Amino acid sequence: MQITVFQAALIALFYYLAQSPWLMGMGYWTLYRPLIGGTVVGIILGNPAQGAIIGATINLLYLGFISAGGSLPGDPALAGYVGTALAIGSGIDVNAALALAVPIGLLGSLIWFGRMTLDAIFVHWADRYAEEGNTSGVAFANIVPPQILLFVICFVPAFIATLYGPSAVKGAIDFLGAKVFHILMVVGGMLPALGIAMNFRAIGRGQTLPFFFLGFLLFVYLKISVIGIAAFAVVFAFVYMQLHKGGVKSGA
Repeated sequence: MQITVFQAALIALFYYLAQSPWLMGMGYWTLYRPLIGGTVVGIILGNPAQGAIIGATINLLYLGFISAGGSLPGDPALAGYVGTALAIGSGIDVNAALALAVPIGLLGSLIWFGRMTLDAIFVHWADRYAEEGNTSGVAFANIVPPQILLFVICFVPAFIATLYGPSAVKGAIDFLGAKVFHILMVVGGMLPALGIAMNFRAIGRGQTLPFFFLGFLLFVYLKISVIGIAAFAVVFAFVYMQLHKGGVKSGA
C-alpha cells in the first residue's frame, strides 16, 4: 500500500498530539497508547480493523510500561503510530510488526531525551523573565518554544518514517528472504509475553493480587463481560482510595 504525503502528515500530527499537553492533557492518556494509535492510523489508511489489531498487539509490549524519574525505556506512541503504519503500508504480518515496533520504540527514547535536554534552555529563559517580573514572558517560555521544538522533533521523524518506511521495509524483506522474515515473525510472536509478564509482576503484589482474583471469579462464575468487570474495577478502585485516604487521615 502506498502511503500518501497527506496520510503521513496526519499520522505524524497525531503522534505529536500524543506527546503534547493539548486536548486538555488527554493525549497522554489516550492517543499515547498503541491501541489508540493503531486504530487512528488504521482509520487514516482506510483499514481501521487491521490498525486496531496491530495497535492492540503492540500494546501488549507496553502493558507494564512506566516512565519514572525522567527515564523512558521505550516510546509506546512512536511504536504504535509508525509501527502500525509500516505494517499496513508494507503488508507484513502482525507478529513481524511487533519485531519492528521494538526498535522503533527505542528510537522514540532518543526523541524523548533530546526533548528533555533542549527544553532546559527554555527554563533559563523563564528564569530571566521571572527575575524581570514578566509573567507573560514566563508563560511564553514555558509554552511556545517548547511546543515548537516538540512539533519539529516529533512530526518530522514520524512523517519521514511513515512516508518512506514501508518501501524500505519491503525492500529489506525482499533482500533478506523468507527465512529471515519468518524469524522476525517468530520473535515478534514471543514479545507480548514480556509485556504480560511485567503486568503480572505488578499484579502479583500484595495489595493488588486480591483484585486480580476478584476479577477472575467474576468472569468465571458470574459470566460478567470484561467491560462489566472494568466498570466494577473503577468503582472498587474509587472506594478503595477513599477508604485508604480516610485511614491515613485518622491515623495521623
